[in-house]
Amino acid sequence: QVQLGQSGGGSVQAGGSLRLSCAASGPTFSNYYMAWFRQCPGKEREFVAAIGRSGISIHYANSVKGRFTISRDNAKNTVYLQMNSLKPEDTAVYYCARNLKGVSTAENDYDYWGQGTQVTVSS
Repeated sequence: QVQLGQSGGGSVQAGGSLRLSCAASGPTFSNYYMAWFRQCPGKEREFVAAIGRSGISIHYANSVKGRFTISRDNAKNTVYLQMNSLKPEDTAVYYCARNLKGVSTAENDYDYWGQGTQVTVSS
């Protein structure tokens, strides 16, 4: 059973920064493709960023490109999302997720999910 434990998040003013962390259980984290999704108020959950097993292959949603950075530390079984230049429209519950297939933007490819963490950006 894989468990993904999220931390970080909170409230920040527009233009500020936050970092989310997602720690995975199990000895094979380096085999996982990881991603971040978010669900904004009143909207469907959407893709934010994904990272390959070695951290070389990375993909971002256009809405966060240039502002957010996904990274991972396989020695710590952790994936991160550094969020800079935050905007009110980034307000959402953010989820980390795992899949074994590859770097993907498709929610259905991910089989384990973190508990979600709230990020609120005020103007």
